[in-house]
Order: sequence, then structure tokens, then C-alpha cells
Amino acid sequence: MMEASGPDFTKSELIPVIAQDDASGDVLMLAYMNAEAYEETLRTRRVCYYSRSRKKLWRKGEESGNFQELKAIFYDCDADTLLVKVNQVGGAACHEGFRSCFFRQIDPATRTTSVVGTRVFDPQTVYKK
Repeated sequence: MMEASGPDFTKSELIPVIAQDDASGDVLMLAYMNAEAYEETLRTRRVCYYSRSRKKLWRKGEESGNFQELKAIFYDCDADTLLVKVNQVGGAACHEGFRSCFFRQIDPATRTTSVVGTRVFDPQTVYKK
């Protein structure tokens, strides 16, 4: 075992976090954490991010119920990016109602986009906005 350490928040207050489904390996989303979100995630084992648009902690699933249970957490060689392996409760990680935020695929030859995912929920119903 190595000495306890972790991501280096002195380089940047916010570091990118890749969320990956622990069972399937699917990449679900990319978000950001600050030190407070990181500590809360470790303490509660439910993934907490920092919302850059709202400028506050974002407890994944607080509105939709589609939260993420932490299964494992890794940091990269530069200690400035995290990978969280999660159990995605509720079926959708994306606020647009898809399982993954990466539901649009670009064809390099034609530069056209197609939707490759299936919507799990209607965001207008869930978020009532």
C-alpha cells in the first residue's frame, strides 16, 4: 500500500471527473469536483460534484432521483483528474434523460450527428422547468 494521498486541488480548484458505470464500463458523464465535493463523496459514498453553472455543490440526483453510488475512485498520474466508478441508480446519468451524456455520435465522413441512446425519462416532467 502507498501512503494516503489523492487529487491535487492546489493546481486547480476544480478538477474533471469521469463517471463510469462500474458494471458495464460505459462512460456516463464528465463533471467537476472541488475539494469539498471530493470529501463529501468519500464520506457519503454518493457522488457529489461542483456545478460550474450554479456555482455550488451538486449532489447528483438531488432533483431527478438518479443518483450515483460510489464503487471505486481513482486519480491520474498528474493528480488532476478523477475517475469514479459508480452504480447509476435510476438508469440515467444525463439531465436530458439519457443513460449517458454521450448519446450523440458524429460521423467523421459526413459530419452528421445521430442519437445513439434511448431516453430513460422526460426531463420536462422530472425537472418541471
